[in-house]
Amino acid sequence: MSAAHPSPHTRDSDPRGDGAPPPLADYTTLRLGGPPERFVTVGDTRDLVSAVAAADAAGEPLLMLGGGSNLVVADAGVPGTVIYVNSGSTTVEDAGSGRVRVRASAGVEWDPFVAWSVAEGLSGLEFLSGIPGRVGSTPIQNVGAYGQEVSQTVAEVVVYDRRLGERRTMTNAECGFTYRNSVFKGSDRYAVCEVVFELTRSARSSPVRYGEVARALGTEAGGRVPLSDARASVLELRRGKGMVLDAADPDTRSAGSFFTNPVLAPEQAERVAARAAELLGPDVELPAHPDGNGGTKLSAAWLIDRAGFAKGYGSDAARISTKHSLALTSPADGATADLIELAREVRAGVFDAFGVWLVNEPILVGVEL
Repeated sequence: MSAAHPSPHTRDSDPRGDGAPPPLADYTTLRLGGPPERFVTVGDTRDLVSAVAAADAAGEPLLMLGGGSNLVVADAGVPGTVIYVNSGSTTVEDAGSGRVRVRASAGVEWDPFVAWSVAEGLSGLEFLSGIPGRVGSTPIQNVGAYGQEVSQTVAEVVVYDRRLGERRTMTNAECGFTYRNSVFKGSDRYAVCEVVFELTRSARSSPVRYGEVARALGTEAGGRVPLSDARASVLELRRGKGMVLDAADPDTRSAGSFFTNPVLAPEQAERVAARAAELLGPDVELPAHPDGNGGTKLSAAWLIDRAGFAKGYGSDAARISTKHSLALTSPADGATADLIELAREVRAGVFDAFGVWLVNEPILVGVEL
């Protein structure tokens, strides 16, 4: 049966009315990026597959565009075709044992989808509230926040395999999920068409795994809270960090967290701890915890701040968010080149201070660090 899910906002593929492809600044949360050679809007999976196949047959470079929340696009734009994925269908099937499978097309807006799941009493996505973008991008980066990742609930991903020229369904295991990564990231082989999530019928959340959320909710780690409380708490925390889109707040003109939290081997983590004690004093507490796979995960935001890059560092053209050290923003009429220059400066500064090389989380299109 079809779920009563809000359709994504539809944007005209020719907003200026002059027939020219629009600048991608109109479609990215950073509000940066030049135009493509060709811009195509698709409204369902069939049209998406056809558009990708046509671009491939023509030998054109291809970029898939949804909410634009994870893209840093070159000022000069991009060659070839940009396919704007504006599909919006969602269906629900009973999976037995109190579980349901929700199939969402790639163009469904993510946060309204999470809000719908909470309202329907479906647990599994509530701590991912407030994240901008669309469903199709979530398995690519294994989107996660506050102790929850989409890989925990993704059952299948329907893709168009550009190498084989056919549509196929990939299981969770075949997606190769790791921290903020998957087989889709950094590869142009697959075009994500639909994602199937397996959620639990429950009025209460998944176990609270993140200390900041647990404190905000007044519960212990591992506790469960009403779904609506979990969502409200996460939204409040994200707003305080400028991580919920708001046209009136220039700090939200970002691609979210620009760098991933580094995961180090134990001996590397020991060297960083020693360096931190040397720089900041013997009583410094390095924010580190096991990643579950034998590594140690550090806080990139902490490293950036302690390397001398305070919140608000930079200029109106490009600066670190005034609310969160991990977000690089474009608060005024700057350029992608300004943002990249700042990212390089921050990355080099952290390496010089701690010997840790930060890795960008958003996808870079036509630019590199």
